[in-house]
Amino acid sequence: MDGLILVNKHQGCTSHDLIAELRKIINIQKIGHFGTLDPLATGLMIIAVGKATRLSSFFLKENKIYEGRIKFGYSTDTYDSSGTPSSTVKKEWPEKRTILEAMKKFEGQLNQIPPPFSAKKYRGKPLYKLARNKKEFELKPSRVFIHFFNLKKYHPPVLDFNVKCSSGTYIRSLAHDLGQILKCGAHLSELTRTKIGAFEISDALSLEEIKQLKEKGEISKCLIPIESLLPQFPKVILKESGTALARNGNIIFPENISKVVQRNSRQNALKEKECVYRLFSLEGKLLGLAKQDTEKNSFHPFLIFN
Repeated sequence: MDGLILVNKHQGCTSHDLIAELRKIINIQKIGHFGTLDPLATGLMIIAVGKATRLSSFFLKENKIYEGRIKFGYSTDTYDSSGTPSSTVKKEWPEKRTILEAMKKFEGQLNQIPPPFSAKKYRGKPLYKLARNKKEFELKPSRVFIHFFNLKKYHPPVLDFNVKCSSGTYIRSLAHDLGQILKCGAHLSELTRTKIGAFEISDALSLEEIKQLKEKGEISKCLIPIESLLPQFPKVILKESGTALARNGNIIFPENISKVVQRNSRQNALKEKECVYRLFSLEGKLLGLAKQDTEKNSFHPFLIFN
C-alpha cells in the first residue's frame, strides 16, 4: 500500500495514538501523519502510507480550515479547556459588534506566540515538557497568515467560529489572544479541522470505518493511490530506457521520454522554481519526482521510489 488515508480523528486521541492504532489495523509499519491535532481537537488528518511518507514536504505547508468554539470569561494555562484557569473569572461579556471588530484585527499576516503547552520546541525540547516542569523560557513569535476569522454564532459566553489559516497557526493562541484584546479572558473549548489544502473532512473515515473495510478485505477503498497525488505537477511518461535511468537517479533526456502531460491553466500560474515533474513508467507507476533543466533539455530526479 502506497498513498494517503484521510482520517477523521476523534476527541481525546493523540496524533501519536492514532498512528499506532492505524498501524495495527492495516498491518503496515511505514506510516506517518502530515500534521498533528491536539487531543482536544477532532477532524481531518492526512496519513501517509508506504512510499507516500516521503512526500511530507508537499503537504505540511498547506492552508487549513477549522470550525470551533471559544468560551469567554477566563483564560487557561494551555489556552484550551483542558488547562487550569490562569485568570480571574469574569461574567460580563463583550457585545457582538465589539467581538467582530476584534476578530478582524487578526486577519492577514501576524506574529503569533505559540501556547506554552505545545509541541513546538525551545532549544531542542518540546515546550509542554518545559511548562510541566515549570521551567522559564522566552517564547518567540511565529509569522502566520489568517485568511479569514469569522463569527458564526454568539451566545454568551460562547462564540462559534470558523477560520482559514496558514500552516503553523495555533488556534488555541488565536482564542487566547482574542480574550486578551477583549479584556475578558478566553480559551478554546472545541475544535474541528475540516480542510487541509484540497482535502476535506467529508472524504475522511473514522478508525472504526477503516477497521471495517480491512475486515471486509476492502482496505484499498480508503487509500488515495500515490499515482494520483500532486496533480498540480505535470507528468513525464518515460520509455523503458527512461525508467531505468530514473530508478538509478540518473539524468533523463528527450530520447528517454514517451510523453509529457502539461499542467492546466491554473497550474501554469505556478512559479517556474516551484515546478516539479512526476515521473511515470509506461505501466502507470509513479517512479519519483524530478526538476527540469531547460538549458540542457533534461530532467533531474531528486526523489526516487525504490
